[in-house]
Amino acid sequence: MEPSALHIELVEQCKANDRHAQMKLYRQYCDGMFCVAMRFLKNADDAEDVLQDSFIKAFQRIEQFKGDVTFGAWLKRIVVNGSIDFLKSKHQRTVELNENYMQVAADDDWSVEEGISMEQVKYAIDELPPKYKYVVQLFLVEGYDHSEIAEILDITETTSRTRLLRGKAQLKEKLKDLAYGT
Repeated sequence: MEPSALHIELVEQCKANDRHAQMKLYRQYCDGMFCVAMRFLKNADDAEDVLQDSFIKAFQRIEQFKGDVTFGAWLKRIVVNGSIDFLKSKHQRTVELNENYMQVAADDDWSVEEGISMEQVKYAIDELPPKYKYVVQLFLVEGYDHSEIAEILDITETTSRTRLLRGKAQLKEKLKDLAYGT
């Protein structure tokens, strides 16, 4: 049986509330989804909590899975949303700028100074203000496009582009400081 056919079969069994099929899907995806949650939360206990909640949500809403994307992609979106919701609940004060009226310039240059490690890039992303960090992380690390980011964060595509541009500018400054030790 092909892997995709096996997934479809497992999902169908899960829709019939088959606990063995649920365990198979859980075992298959738990490590990868834990890594997704960790990239956002940076804390194993929090990531484990979000992971468990995400699987519970996924199995409760398995009827909504239509197969237009892979089960892994569908589950990843639940984990990403759960991680962001968790982070939002931890940050009580949120200041929103009205960025809908700002012009966005396209800038696809993501190059960094020589000698900057991936760990330094991840650290610098983590140091960004949350509204920029989430967009940069979703775009750069998770590979979402602006329409998907807008939907996940409940913002407009223009706001997503603006935040990405500003987040990237701040990220480059942080990385420049790391490269030159200032």
